[in-house]
Amino acid sequence: MKFGGTSVGSAQRIKDVAKLVTERGKNIIVLSAMSGTTNTLVEISDYLYKKNVDGAKETVNGLEQKYNQTIDELYSTAEYKEKAMKEVKACFNYIRSFTKDIFTLFEEKEILAQGELMSTALMNLYLQEQGVNSEMLPALDYMRTDKNAEPDTQYIKQKLTALLEKHKDADIYITQGYICRNAYGEVDNLQRGGSDYSASLIGSAINADEVEIWTDIDGMHNNDPRFVEGTEPVSELHFEEAAELAYFGAKILHPTCVLPAKLNNIPVRLLNTMQPEAKGTLIYNTSSSHMIKAVAAKDNITAIKIKSGRMLLAYGFLRKVFEIFETYQTPIDMIATSEVGVSVTIDNERNLQNIVDDLKKFGTVTVDNDMVIICVVGDLEWQNRGFEAKVIDALKDVPVRMISYGGSNYNISVLVRKEDKVRALNALSDHLFKNK
Repeated sequence: MKFGGTSVGSAQRIKDVAKLVTERGKNIIVLSAMSGTTNTLVEISDYLYKKNVDGAKETVNGLEQKYNQTIDELYSTAEYKEKAMKEVKACFNYIRSFTKDIFTLFEEKEILAQGELMSTALMNLYLQEQGVNSEMLPALDYMRTDKNAEPDTQYIKQKLTALLEKHKDADIYITQGYICRNAYGEVDNLQRGGSDYSASLIGSAINADEVEIWTDIDGMHNNDPRFVEGTEPVSELHFEEAAELAYFGAKILHPTCVLPAKLNNIPVRLLNTMQPEAKGTLIYNTSSSHMIKAVAAKDNITAIKIKSGRMLLAYGFLRKVFEIFETYQTPIDMIATSEVGVSVTIDNERNLQNIVDDLKKFGTVTVDNDMVIICVVGDLEWQNRGFEAKVIDALKDVPVRMISYGGSNYNISVLVRKEDKVRALNALSDHLFKNK
């Protein structure tokens, strides 16, 4: 069971999560840092990079005060308040120790790890105060990445199994999400997907029945609730569908984080800490057929079109185009080709000018900025007649710059202007979900 920062963001929230997990039997509980903590630790690191020690110390003091207040509200006995104060003070003193020396990325990672170390310490002590036999599984003792910064799954399985065996009498296990050690034993983090990734890796290592990811929204919705009224949680998704939605803008889940669970065939359930009784979304390897499930949007997209009569039907043209994007380490999201040209989209403009300059060697280049990819996800095998027509029909009043269909059995993507995004999302919602 993984709980994000907002789920453990205050003394009351910690109490609510503690109640929730104690009612659910023997589980491993993965926690993020309390909401706002990681951002503040990044701010402290920024001051230290800039050699502004006073600014760093002031920010450390402010964050420590917040934690002391949380401790005061969380525990009812002087004994546990004192234990928690001791744990938290050790973390803040450790952060302060970096104000004396040279500051690099290595030190920043040490500082960033303190958020998860503190939230888990507070939860573990609170459970113990409530009479629960909870045991800490320090992530830095088993979560490790290899020399390619990828999780070392054999090492994780071996070390975690040994730790669980050592504390097999515990009712509940608490551990940190996001943080790990790298191949050289230094404190590091899992970057992509953070705590969700930790939960998926842990679930895979112990062959769990299910991985539960608890956030502040009741599952993955069939459209973006910020722009569309009346969205509903999708009850079931295939792993591929969830990955497409996550990649194209559904912020509830990171695309890579479910991969270990998918490969080991372990279902992932998305649930809401604020509404624990809600069904949420179940993600697994089974596909429920003949349905369009959800829509997501990805902003800040740039479309690049290369048109070249000279390259008409010439082999090697696409290779040369793609090599330019590879040179500048810029991934491509969508692609559409014709006999005289190719259109692609990117979501990173860092090397845009260099890319355009190089592409001009092969043809006329046009660039459209401020575009949005809208991704429609479901069982979209080409034999399922009419699904792509429904999507296009829904957008009959919206100018569409590109369409990508057939690259995946789960996704149709369309490219629209930023100003047409909300209209397009609502049109798709009305057409695909409300007139069923």
